[in-house]
Amino acid sequence: MTGREFKPAVSRRRFIGAAGIALGLGSLPVSMRAAFAGDTWDLIVIGGGTAGLPTALFAAERARVLVIEKAPLLGGTLDRSTGQIAAAGTVFQDAKGIEDSPDAHYDDIMRINEHTSDPALTRLFVDNAADALNWLAANGYSVEPTHPVTGMGHEHFRIARYQWGPQGGWSIFKTLDPLIAQAVGQGRLTILTSTSAADLIMDAGAVGGVVAMDAAGKKLDLRARNVVLATGGCASNPHMFEELHGVPLYCQVAHPNSQGIGITLGLSAGGTVRGGDKYAPLLGAILANDYYPSPPAAIPPLNSSLRPPWELLVNSDGERFVREDEPSIDHMEKLLAQQPGHRHWAIFDAEILEKAPPLVPNWDQQQVRDASNRQPMFYSADNIGELAVRAGVNPRKLRATVEAYNQARAKGKPDPLGLEHRPLPVAKPPFYAIQMQGWTLISFAGLDVDTNLQVLSADGTPVPNLYAVGEVIGAGATSGQAYTNGMLVTPAITFGRLLGRQILNFG
Repeated sequence: MTGREFKPAVSRRRFIGAAGIALGLGSLPVSMRAAFAGDTWDLIVIGGGTAGLPTALFAAERARVLVIEKAPLLGGTLDRSTGQIAAAGTVFQDAKGIEDSPDAHYDDIMRINEHTSDPALTRLFVDNAADALNWLAANGYSVEPTHPVTGMGHEHFRIARYQWGPQGGWSIFKTLDPLIAQAVGQGRLTILTSTSAADLIMDAGAVGGVVAMDAAGKKLDLRARNVVLATGGCASNPHMFEELHGVPLYCQVAHPNSQGIGITLGLSAGGTVRGGDKYAPLLGAILANDYYPSPPAAIPPLNSSLRPPWELLVNSDGERFVREDEPSIDHMEKLLAQQPGHRHWAIFDAEILEKAPPLVPNWDQQQVRDASNRQPMFYSADNIGELAVRAGVNPRKLRATVEAYNQARAKGKPDPLGLEHRPLPVAKPPFYAIQMQGWTLISFAGLDVDTNLQVLSADGTPVPNLYAVGEVIGAGATSGQAYTNGMLVTPAITFGRLLGRQILNFG
């Protein structure tokens, strides 16, 4: 989940722990490959990231566990995630004298997402989340000194239960890394990196293992009593993303390995997908180009708690669709979801450009001037009608929109949409428009699972021996049709820990 830009201060290459003693399928000696092929593991976890690592760690306390990771190093998205986590009844709350409960957390989640997350999975999460966070804390995880907070960047909780570490997601991986290294060193856990899962082995309708493949295409059949899919989402696979959500993948920001392989594997075993209808766009990415998916050029601070708005936000009809200083970011996102193409434009003039805080992070006024009519998404003109034509917005309606805003402000009348922060009119040429695009870095659709986290078939029956945790079950399962604070990273850790400890029935 977003909320701030985070760039880890530490390179993954500095951490050797578990990664330093992991194996590559392609580098295994022939004798070891034969031994692997002859073994039957209690559990194979596909994916060594936010959900897969806790699953493997706790399962390895009582079973023989193999982790298959496509990347050369472990960690998944934790090297780029802000690592935002939330739970009720944590040691972090205790330290600040904050009283909270799973019931209050559940009610807050459902209030924010308007009861669109899976109630059973949400209940399972809130009842176990504090144990997961307290486990991290007991192993050295710490959070920002001012945390927990009620929110930042997304809709706020009523109680402060939301936090992240000083290095974002990397703080979580630094906590997991020595635990993984210890488990591997003690022979309780085996890790194959640079190894992907090509297929599932099926035995009379039940999952019986994994066909693993290295980067060179060498395959090896690995037998297992249980398999966990922890491969992340599909937000780097434009075709799958659009097929499952009915919306193009406008912006490319997800981990490159978020290709939906776990979804494909789950479907091949008889599983089913749900949650695509819960797609929700984030506000305001300025894309680098017009080709989807595009990398982002910038993410403007459209949350009024971060920067009061000076600009007008309009849709392709040239009409304002939201109160620009609307305090509910969730409400703004829901209104954006109703706009054609999830697209909107910021409209302003020369005086606003000169006097307002930067709308484009790390850009000065001259950079905006230089980009206008030269780079995609940036436009300028000497009058509103010409600006609208250049930006692809309805000229007549945009003129009427700007006039209505200016007149209400000049006469001291309430703004037509209730905007309170109106420091300047949009009146002094040249006029500017910046096109912005609703976007996401996660996938809301994913494999359907029950409260045992077992993958379900279309008729609701579990697929024998197959489980799923993390984004592969879809953000919609626990976050619903909203960006609910901490409801992707925290369920991944919580469900992974729970699955490893309590649910798997090793034969």
